[in-house]
Amino acid sequence: MNMRWSLDELYTSFESEEFISDMARFNKEIENFIQWADENLKTSDNPVYKTEEYLKRSIALSQLSSKLMAYPRLTLSVEAKNEIALQYMDKLQIKYSEITKPSVQFENFIGSLDDLEKIIESSKICKEHSFYLNEIKESTKYSLSEKEEILASKMSHTGSKAWSKLQNILTSTLLVDIELDGNLKQLPLPIIRNMAHNKDQEVRKTAYISELKAYKKIEESSAACLNGIKGEVITISQMRGYNSPLEQTLVTSRMDEETLNTMLKAIEESLPIFHKYYRKKGEILGHKNGLPFYDIHAPIGEMDKTYTYDEARKYVVENFRTFSDRLANFADNAFEKRWIDAEPREGKRGGAFCSNLHAIKESRILTSFNESFSNVITLAHELGHGYHGLCLKDETILNSRYPMPIAETASIFCETIVMNTALREASDKEKFSILESSISDAGQVIVDIYSRFLFEKELFKRRESHALSVNELNEIMLVAQKKAFGNGLDHDYLHPYMWINKPHYYYGERNFYNFPYAFGLLFSKGLYVEYLKDKDAFVKEYDKFLCATGKNNIVDVAKIMGIDVHSEDFFKSSLKLVEKDIEQFINLANKIG
Repeated sequence: MNMRWSLDELYTSFESEEFISDMARFNKEIENFIQWADENLKTSDNPVYKTEEYLKRSIALSQLSSKLMAYPRLTLSVEAKNEIALQYMDKLQIKYSEITKPSVQFENFIGSLDDLEKIIESSKICKEHSFYLNEIKESTKYSLSEKEEILASKMSHTGSKAWSKLQNILTSTLLVDIELDGNLKQLPLPIIRNMAHNKDQEVRKTAYISELKAYKKIEESSAACLNGIKGEVITISQMRGYNSPLEQTLVTSRMDEETLNTMLKAIEESLPIFHKYYRKKGEILGHKNGLPFYDIHAPIGEMDKTYTYDEARKYVVENFRTFSDRLANFADNAFEKRWIDAEPREGKRGGAFCSNLHAIKESRILTSFNESFSNVITLAHELGHGYHGLCLKDETILNSRYPMPIAETASIFCETIVMNTALREASDKEKFSILESSISDAGQVIVDIYSRFLFEKELFKRRESHALSVNELNEIMLVAQKKAFGNGLDHDYLHPYMWINKPHYYYGERNFYNFPYAFGLLFSKGLYVEYLKDKDAFVKEYDKFLCATGKNNIVDVAKIMGIDVHSEDFFKSSLKLVEKDIEQFINLANKIG
């Protein structure tokens, strides 16, 4: 089977007549969009016509721009040095940034309307986009003037975005001095970080010690980057009228504070069971005082079973069919129509992702398949994202944009379907390995993410009064890790420089890039609990739920599945699934010896 995707459904080449024509149309439509907004959005007369026209133009432009940008972006993901793709990506991003002005003008226009609900009710397209319009109306409480918005956007290029680029350069070019097999070497940071998964404990420990030493080369520069970015975020957040950057993140995530606090409380109460897991893993690896940080990702157990690409396809599709024919047929079609690029090769980026291409009602999935079971799980996960896109394909593009906390729902759900089948079929040794890998991943999303949330919350609190030193940043990180991991980790071997390592802290427009992951995991597992209660009834509502994720806040979209995210019991039920896995893992560890 062909393991490379086809992008011909987007464009056959950058020289194709269709691509060149769409580029010309893109430039023209942006110019027309800007001109129309200038001529129509300065006054609030004819509100129904103007709102309808803006929506139509915005939908058309969003469809076209998303299709154009997807082509060079996806090309670059498998051909990193494709200069033509790089050039077009830059051109498209620069041109697209020009819509900031008409977007701000429309926000101000909507904000000026006193009878928005009446306008929405009088128009079919407005009614269809009622959530989108009301969200804009609500956001105007935090809007700056048109000139301030444009200035803030432009200044970010020499402020937070410049700091972010510098930090990326610092970490991507950092060479780590390390001694391996008696030889002194200088290796890139990503290679050193990957050694955390090495089977040799001495290699893991050496890499960890070398990594921490290497950060001293860039610690002052990284601290300057972090202080610069967070300082800008606080300034803009205060100017907009938010109580804090956390409140701003909650608003953009369509999540209320009660949901966050309820989830955090459930997580805090569950931490001892995770500590129990970490201590048990530490014992297995020969540690007496908890698990040292360098062994968190240590592989244990044996999972020798491998899958060819065809076998992986069959396994995923068959398991998906136990849920629904629609899910199984979608996955089978993705393999058949070459929507997946699974072949590892030079110039292809690492990791995995799914890009839902709303403009052509398809998806493209990237992964690097090496026949391991974990790669089968990755395929199931990314196909879950694609299925989410399938459920949204008949919505307008404006109604298909769901917030980050809900983004992992379908992917983790699909992953869980396949994982549970594998556990039922596995031998004790295979089950032990599968469970450990699954619990380790859950620990990263629950416990480590919780430590990152605590760190960032304290960072923002202190940054309001002063720029933080390297020692202060290290101290905050250690306190956060001790609170989250408790006695599960050996406190003599923590990771004070995790604030340098995680790029999420350096995104000026995406703060608290942590708790949405925890919500995504727990919400998905909670959905699975509901699925087990009444499978037939659940399947009928599931697609409706996914279809509604782009036009509801989290509280309301959860209600479609009968879930109350203000209930601590809901999150506890999700965490109970992980607890059962941990208990089973410990029992197997004692049994296998």
